[in-house]
Amino acid sequence: MNKTVVVTGAGSGIGRTIAQVLAQRGWLVVVSDINLAAAAETVATLSDEHNRPHESAELDVTDPVAAAKVADGVADRLGLSAWVSNAGISFMQKFLEIPLDQYEKTLAINLKGVFVCGQAAARAMARTGIAGSIVNTASMAGKQGKVPFLADYVASKFGVVGLTQAMAFELAEHGIRVNSVCPGYVATPMQARELAWEAELRGTTPGDVRQMWVEDTPLARLEEPEDVARVVAFLLSEDASFMTGEALAINGGAYMD
Repeated sequence: MNKTVVVTGAGSGIGRTIAQVLAQRGWLVVVSDINLAAAAETVATLSDEHNRPHESAELDVTDPVAAAKVADGVADRLGLSAWVSNAGISFMQKFLEIPLDQYEKTLAINLKGVFVCGQAAARAMARTGIAGSIVNTASMAGKQGKVPFLADYVASKFGVVGLTQAMAFELAEHGIRVNSVCPGYVATPMQARELAWEAELRGTTPGDVRQMWVEDTPLARLEEPEDVARVVAFLLSEDASFMTGEALAINGGAYMD
């Protein structure tokens, strides 16, 4: 079975860990990021146990021409069997204070990027006759609006969950499965920024906010990127071959649906 996957936003954080876990499990990983140097740094961390020639690629996920170039290039050279749309941003501010340009930027990367890349990947898979799998990174904030200071992010991630279902429905005829993952409080550089932002907005300390997040999680710890990456690996595996259109919660019980 062909095992080549493109992971977007994989220059750091969850994306880097997804790339690492997939490489450990025998995937040839094409690490993409808007920052090519960061993507190359991730490639340098990937396992070579399976002798797979991992690659890096520069990709602005909002650019359909760039996305098609990556997807078609990988499909024609290596065979594209999976795509993980993980690239995303966050920004914290009270709803009444969110500037429109920030809202538009969040939706462009978090939602338009998933649409653009999903379309490029699915077209490449359908053209080459590969019944592949696509995984989109949504969020716990894509299932509930009770998330402070992240209205633009919530809107984008609700959109990802809905788009995942629409993609799954239409792409089933090509044998392409589409699912999403919904992480909770993941310990990443992005989370460190959010801790500082939320502490300032609440008039408290990052340590207090962190403790509040832990107390909000029944499993009583912050999530690690590996917790997300292992579920992504499952969704790309044969074990999930009859799953499509799902939004899997990976949040330690912080939100249950």
